[in-house]
Amino acid sequence: MKIKIHRGANQIGGCITEIESSKGDKILIDLGHNLPEGDKKSYDKYENPDLLRKLLQGVSDVYYTHYHGDHIGFEYEIYNAGVTQHIGGLSLKMMKTLKNHMLKADDLREQATRSLEALEHFKIYNPEQTKTVGNIRITPYYVSHSAADAHMFLIECDGVTILHTGDFRDHGYMGNGLEKNIKANIIKKNVDVLITEGTMLARNCEKVPTEWDLQEQAMDVMKNHKYAFVLCSSTDADRIVTMFKATQRTDHKRLFVVDSYQGAQILNIKDNLDGIYKSLYFKNISKDCDKLLPQMLQDGFTMLVRNSQTFENLMEKIVPQIDLQQTAFIYSQFGGYIDESHTAFRQSTYDFVHKHDWKMVQIHTSGHASCETQNAVCELLRPSLAIVPIHKDSGTSFADLLTDNTLKQKVVTQTTSFCQSSGNEVEIIVN
Repeated sequence: MKIKIHRGANQIGGCITEIESSKGDKILIDLGHNLPEGDKKSYDKYENPDLLRKLLQGVSDVYYTHYHGDHIGFEYEIYNAGVTQHIGGLSLKMMKTLKNHMLKADDLREQATRSLEALEHFKIYNPEQTKTVGNIRITPYYVSHSAADAHMFLIECDGVTILHTGDFRDHGYMGNGLEKNIKANIIKKNVDVLITEGTMLARNCEKVPTEWDLQEQAMDVMKNHKYAFVLCSSTDADRIVTMFKATQRTDHKRLFVVDSYQGAQILNIKDNLDGIYKSLYFKNISKDCDKLLPQMLQDGFTMLVRNSQTFENLMEKIVPQIDLQQTAFIYSQFGGYIDESHTAFRQSTYDFVHKHDWKMVQIHTSGHASCETQNAVCELLRPSLAIVPIHKDSGTSFADLLTDNTLKQKVVTQTTSFCQSSGNEVEIIVN
């Protein structure tokens, strides 16, 4: 069998993994866009139809680990090429909600319409239920991530067992399931090849707070500020829960306010996830801002916002009526977006965050596994043949985070073929 990493070995995002059996069955794991460079769209060679067509040649199925744009984004072109696409059920609902919201924007309507056509033909996979593509068996397992519905894939082919972790972490609300899942379901499969993300390699010494830590931080801010605007991802279930729980624990009268799009995504989460997510409750400011505003002013509020004209208009109504000394803006996204020295800096986001003379507070944690967690996963699994790091910055070394010398030697780093035989032959090509 052959494993080919088309990209991702030296970049975060845009990762594409190809699995091909000895009989010619071929699937891809994830096919999304390169991450933007700040406010600018980055170059993506697969926007060239000929190159995308070449990549898809012989591919029958694409499996998506989750719905972030660096993992999925060519769904219409792939559908048009006759390739079957698979994703989790909640992910599909989240994507359809997003695309239907995009229909409201003139410049996004055509793209959204095409995407929705493709999404209607997606196949849904379920955790721990195996699907078969020729000689390839794929079993998804739920993982915690900053996307509400993320999965790792156990792939069995030609007598070889591969675990593709996708993006994952153990410091989210459901992160304690990572070790349990590995011990209960994965270890007994005797993983030969581990394909895993290395997003945090460049931040090896960084302490990674948990969502519970963020909840405490947000409470401290809310206790001292009657009004709080929060900029976070509208599809990050854990972060929405963090801000909701902090609001509730600060003052049970304080309102948790969202717009129609965010409310629809929260309802998707409530309907599809159990436990802590079921308690989410919100006021929808899109329905009637003028009627809701007096209660917001009286009882205080936490309001999820986005950098959009919709929220510019809403905040023009709200801000003149509140005391900015009692107001905090909680920035809960990657810090590089508002750091003028960072390559990911986004001027529009920076301007939005600093638009008014309020207290700005950064409360955030990564959606990705810490180096400590990565090391623990590798030691639990102890793959027999190879560790293939993807979704990592150029110049970072996955082997450096490992404490076991035997595991260090199994890390694939070169850009040429890597072959190993253990009763079955595996070829790993890292581009």
